[in-house]
Amino acid sequence: QVQLSESGGGLVQAGGSLRLSCAASERSFIHYNMGWFRQAPGKEREFVAAISWGAGVTYYADSVKGRFTISRDNARNTMYLQMNGLKSEDTAVYFCAADTRWGTITTMSSPDMDYWGKGTLVTVSS
Repeated sequence: QVQLSESGGGLVQAGGSLRLSCAASERSFIHYNMGWFRQAPGKEREFVAAISWGAGVTYYADSVKGRFTISRDNARNTMYLQMNGLKSEDTAVYFCAADTRWGTITTMSSPDMDYWGKGTLVTVSS
């Protein structure tokens, strides 16, 4: 079973940047499509970004397109989320997740994911 661990969250001013990391415990990580999700206080978890197992395909929610960049380093069993131009509405707990069944990147959603990290909190002050 793959364990996922997020890091890199914190407090940042609006307009600032953060880079989140998601480290996987198993080498099987390189075979999985991966995603970032977030959950704001009082709201449901929502999709943020996805990346295919070989990093050839990426997909973003409209709310973060052009500001966030998802990437992965399979040699390091790690996925990243570079977040620029942060807004107060980006405040949430961010989760990384793994899809072991090679679902479609452009329709990735929470029920598709098999493994989840515990999350890292991002707070954007206005």
